[in-house]
Amino acid sequence: MQKGNISVQTENIFPIIKKFLYSDHEIFLRELISNAVDATTKLRALVSRGEVKGDIGDTTIEVIIEEDNKKLIIRDKGIGMTEEEVKKYLNQVAFSSAQEFLEKYKEESAIIGNFGLGFYSSFMVADKVEVVSRSYQEGAKGVTWVCEGDPEYTLAENDKEERGTDVILYINEENKEFLQKHRIEQLLSKYCKFLPVSIKFGTKTEQVTEGEGEEAKEKEVEVDNIINNTNPAWCKQPTDLTDEDYQAFYQELYPFSAPPLFWIHLNIDFPFHLGGILYFPKLNNNFELQKNKIQLYSNQVYVTDDVKEIVPEFLTLLHGVIDSPDIPLNVSRSYLQADSNVRKITGYITKKVADKLSELYKKDKEGYESKWKDIGVFVKYGLISDEKFYERALPITLFKNVDGQHFTIEDYKEKVKGNQTDKHDKVVLLYTNSPDSHDSFIQSAKAEGYDILLMDNVIDNHFMQQLEYKMQNITFVRVDSDTVDNLVQKDEKKESVLNEEQQKTVKEVFEKAVTDEGGSVMLKALSPESQPVTITRPEFLRRMKEMQAMQGNQFGGFPDSFNVVVNSNHPLVAGKLLEEKDESARAEMAEYLYKLALLDQGMLKGSNLTAFINKSLAFLK
Repeated sequence: MQKGNISVQTENIFPIIKKFLYSDHEIFLRELISNAVDATTKLRALVSRGEVKGDIGDTTIEVIIEEDNKKLIIRDKGIGMTEEEVKKYLNQVAFSSAQEFLEKYKEESAIIGNFGLGFYSSFMVADKVEVVSRSYQEGAKGVTWVCEGDPEYTLAENDKEERGTDVILYINEENKEFLQKHRIEQLLSKYCKFLPVSIKFGTKTEQVTEGEGEEAKEKEVEVDNIINNTNPAWCKQPTDLTDEDYQAFYQELYPFSAPPLFWIHLNIDFPFHLGGILYFPKLNNNFELQKNKIQLYSNQVYVTDDVKEIVPEFLTLLHGVIDSPDIPLNVSRSYLQADSNVRKITGYITKKVADKLSELYKKDKEGYESKWKDIGVFVKYGLISDEKFYERALPITLFKNVDGQHFTIEDYKEKVKGNQTDKHDKVVLLYTNSPDSHDSFIQSAKAEGYDILLMDNVIDNHFMQQLEYKMQNITFVRVDSDTVDNLVQKDEKKESVLNEEQQKTVKEVFEKAVTDEGGSVMLKALSPESQPVTITRPEFLRRMKEMQAMQGNQFGGFPDSFNVVVNSNHPLVAGKLLEEKDESARAEMAEYLYKLALLDQGMLKGSNLTAFINKSLAFLK
């Protein structure tokens, strides 16, 4: 038996590993299984090069729990180690055997390990670690390495007959959760689900059919519980996959989820390596920030679901997988490190998404329109947050009006500019964010020949402001705004049927009826078919209040302000109201019309609403 000291820069390396190197103790399992995959991949590489002869047999990696002995074992049938290799690789912290192997066989790009410290993550959860190994080399003897979490180790020969390595962890009391079957299953599913070598964790029962026809019988059999898919969809060529394959892989990633709208298969070898599949999920027109749905892998090893460094902010709403060995990680693989490759990958993903959307729009415009309710969130978010995406995606951004028709921004401007251009030569885009609440305004606007857009997503406030800033020659105005009637119409402005004296009388009557704070009466000559009294709001003030609400009311309150617009051409105003000689009856009528306008806007509440209902019932009696 030999004794020695591990070659490290400081004797404090183990406390550093345990406390600071890895942000989460559970990472140890990923690191050790990744090392086992490395060992297996190396063996396969040597076989393909003719340096290992004969059948190498089963190469399944096993994860074994011996709860009574407080042992967790990771067993591989890979390349194994000689005594010299154990000394070299296990006793020199931060010296990576995978790195050396890569330098020798540079074209073998499937080697995972890049960090010699990965093995030492085992000391975060174990009081003692044994490595029992035997090299694939002919005549090699088995060797056992033992360390108890300090720089001292022991090294001795063993009688191991099979090629490969067992890493045996004696789990400490603090981390006994890693001796529980369900906990290990959880971690294997998280970190090892798509590793390229089969991982076995115990056995499972399966139903099999024996015999044929009437003789057929169902029988339960014990089979290996293989927890991973060694050849996931993103590792295949798009030409080899059907729509059903992509849908099935989505369900594998997100069981019981609604089917995705469509997907993008990423596959690039230059100037960096990048693979993966990004799915557009159904969002049902809600700005659901379900982030951390994109999983990042490096050669099929799970790294993280925090991909904000490589995926533009607006695309973190997507689901799926990205796999790239060229993404730089820190030593624990826990954090991405920004560099030029990351920026190139971000740009590539943005371009691929924009190209896919353009392709869908050109190939199947009706299908694209039918999906717009869901994909509009992504596109609008992208237009706001990413300059390059704005340039690519604006031409295929759709606007839907209240009649269900879709338009690009240029087509829509052309449609409405003749009737909806203000005195500043800006095209006014009328919109509603609540068709039910604004129905009377919509009908009045339509009567004037205007068109109204439906902008009912929570992101639309920001989106409209972005377009106004970028395009300069358009302005969005909500259909209940006080600026709607200031549009330059094809026909001349309507003349009021009332003379100045009559207008003064009407205004005075309504000013007495409007007792609510913030209400301001104005007369306008509208169509006789329009409502007799409507409530409008100053566009600028309303926008400020909405922005204030989105920012948590942090800038102080704006006073509520609204306009009571009396249609001087409506028969009830120009006729019945003025013809009424009894002042109290005239005041009562003005108040009733005003309350009716408040009711239409959901502004009549509490005791005022009750009184209005009672008065209406009295009229009926």
